[in-house]
Amino acid sequence: MADFVQVRGFEEAVRPPVQQRRARLTDPPGQIAQSRPDMTPRARLDRIARRVPEVMVKITGRTRDGGHLQNHLAYIGRNGKLPLEGPDGERIQSRADVGRLVGDWMAEVAADPRRRKDSAVSLSIVLSMPPGTDPFRMHDASRAFASQMFGDSHPYVFAFHTDERHPHVHLTVQTLGDDGRKLNPRKADLEQWRQSFAAALRDRGVEAEATPRRTRGIVRKAELGVLRRIRSRFSQGQGEPPNVDVAAVREALDKARQTPWIEAGRARQADVHRYFTAQALALSRSDREEDRELGAALAAFVKDMPPVRTRGEEISAKIDLRRQPQDHERRTGQKSRPR
Repeated sequence: MADFVQVRGFEEAVRPPVQQRRARLTDPPGQIAQSRPDMTPRARLDRIARRVPEVMVKITGRTRDGGHLQNHLAYIGRNGKLPLEGPDGERIQSRADVGRLVGDWMAEVAADPRRRKDSAVSLSIVLSMPPGTDPFRMHDASRAFASQMFGDSHPYVFAFHTDERHPHVHLTVQTLGDDGRKLNPRKADLEQWRQSFAAALRDRGVEAEATPRRTRGIVRKAELGVLRRIRSRFSQGQGEPPNVDVAAVREALDKARQTPWIEAGRARQADVHRYFTAQALALSRSDREEDRELGAALAAFVKDMPPVRTRGEEISAKIDLRRQPQDHERRTGQKSRPR
């Protein structure tokens, strides 16, 4: 039986767009998990082709003093309705217990002779999965992730929320480590955290993957919730449009503006597209049925990849569409019918 045929380019297609050597807290992305059987190229290609759910690991903020930390823990614990879970299954729920935790953390921070007045006390992290994810297994995976990443170095607590469509965890980690080192993650660390959280979910039977946007044919970042709310208010005639939208319209109107970063993004996306196409073709020629099935799935995945289009280009296309009736009127002298 023939071995799995791997075309050159897999590493580049799934490589996160970060400087891997700049990881400060963990090994560079992919190093820890390389020996796992679920991290082989074939296993990852199968998950990518089937579009399994992507994990989200996001830093949402930092607390700067005891009052800020107290309010944050009250928020994630729903003012005592949800327990805060710490290492070794410790559960903190009452206001008095939360207050003691805050006091302990602040005492440790105050004892640090190198601390600046405005330095962070804690780091706030959100772990999220799409709707429909098994809550019990996600809770257990989050517990394992927190222990693996911070159990031997930084105190932490987390709360599991299921009151929204996306099950998610609010993880709060003390920035001052047991060894005196500060928690100051870089993008490479976040990528490693995503991979580790996805692996913890898979270990518990939850399909999950952690790939860069460009691997999935996506070039635009997800919009912030606050931006969507500002845009919604503006569309209802309330308030001003978001500054980013105003800037995007100005850029779209400037036809002479040079955008080398957009062309670079297109080139990267073209490389990803070529790799998946070549890999699908190689698998389609395999003598193993499972390889041919994977090749067909990859071919369908490539076919469904969205076109590379920035927000500025979408705005420019809409502007051109609106101008067409006006151009027609100027050429013919006839008023176009409203659409």
